[in-house]
Amino acid sequence: GVNMMLRKIAVAAASKPAVEIRQDGESFFIRTCTPVRTTEIRFRVGLEFEEQTVDGRPCKSVARWAGDSKLVCEQRLLKGDGPRTGWSRELTNDGELVL
Repeated sequence: GVNMMLRKIAVAAASKPAVEIRQDGESFFIRTCTPVRTTEIRFRVGLEFEEQTVDGRPCKSVARWAGDSKLVCEQRLLKGDGPRTGWSRELTNDGELVL
């Protein structure tokens, strides 16, 4: 079967997380709260930073703008192998950055 941690992650991913996003120019702060855990990241667009993948593995990440309205982040694991992972956020018409 599936181990308990992966099961918790799947449940958290299925629920809608509470997300706080603050932007100051090219600097961002994103807090994501789920029933399982809360994560916070701070980064500047185009500069490498450290964070964790959804399943808690440490990684180096770089966020870049894809066009005018989409922020795309690529993650690279610090240890071991695994699939390429990442996340994206998109600006709405009123300038709000959302999942």
